[in-house]
Amino acid sequence: MKYLTARQILLIHSMVIDETGGSHGVRSRDAVLSLVSAPKQKVFDTELYPDVFSKASVLAHNIIKFHPFVDGNKRTGMAAAAVFLADNGYELSAKDGEIEKLALAIIKNKLDLDRIAKWFRRNATKAKGGTSHLARLGANTA
Repeated sequence: MKYLTARQILLIHSMVIDETGGSHGVRSRDAVLSLVSAPKQKVFDTELYPDVFSKASVLAHNIIKFHPFVDGNKRTGMAAAAVFLADNGYELSAKDGEIEKLALAIIKNKLDLDRIAKWFRRNATKAKGGTSHLARLGANTA
């Protein structure tokens, strides 16, 4: 399993803001650091988020709900989840507007983590291999 680093999440946020507008900036560095560990959490050696879709759901949910950035949290949450899925062999294949609808449902407390994971499972397809998403974007993923 490939996990995003804090540096990669910050890069994703910066790219989202550059592409779609808004303000750069981090409201809470601690919140960004917690994003890195959330998908890896275990209780008594049992993973809380056992598959790629549940890990993507906690990543999207936590960025959207905990607002670690000054602006663009919904966009960054969905982009980070998409990059995480791509780095782990899946591509989102949702129709236009569906990703935005998911982000809005998360912010309005209409979806729990299981329902978000089910959405990712339904709207992702196995990728055909190749380089990681961040590597293709020219980012240093180390």
